[in-house]
Amino acid sequence: MTTTHDTDAPTDDPQDVTQVTESTEEPAAAEDTGARTADVESEDLVREGEVAADFLETLLDIADLDGDLEVDVDGDRAAVALVDSEDGTAPRRLVGPGGSVLEALQELTRLAVQAQTGERSRLMLDVAGYRADRRSALVTQAQGAISAVKESGRRQEMEPMSAFERKVVHDEVLAAGLRSESEGVEPSRYVVVLPSD
Repeated sequence: MTTTHDTDAPTDDPQDVTQVTESTEEPAAAEDTGARTADVESEDLVREGEVAADFLETLLDIADLDGDLEVDVDGDRAAVALVDSEDGTAPRRLVGPGGSVLEALQELTRLAVQAQTGERSRLMLDVAGYRADRRSALVTQAQGAISAVKESGRRQEMEPMSAFERKVVHDEVLAAGLRSESEGVEPSRYVVVLPSD
């Protein structure tokens, strides 16, 4: 589900038979409960995204910046993207060098969501497609490191990365059947790709 916010528009916000019957009803009830739990979690994530979008919309208005906000659910987290609008392009300066401004803005938005909902947020924020482009580049880098490790049988260290970037690499390495670890200290923490045992 994707929701779009226009930053110029206001947002609203007998006994054997009984035993058989019982045993067949329990899984159905459990499935029902599981489906309801998933629906509630999804609704919570959508609400989280909406709260984030309201916060960001206010921030953009104060700074007199253009862009539309798209709210989505990506796996187990809310995702908000600031994209180009009819009035202008999404402000790329909100990405900053190496995504540093984007990381800070994401943390600020997570804090705003937590203040509103009372729950810690794992929301992902993207500006002008930066994270999507970076994810694609990281997958390519990870595949190169995976190939090198498979050929040499030796560990391969990658460049320092943010937590988001390391997660992308770890997921790619795992999918390839290898192992990976993060080493170093922030902000110079990096991924090491290791051969499978």
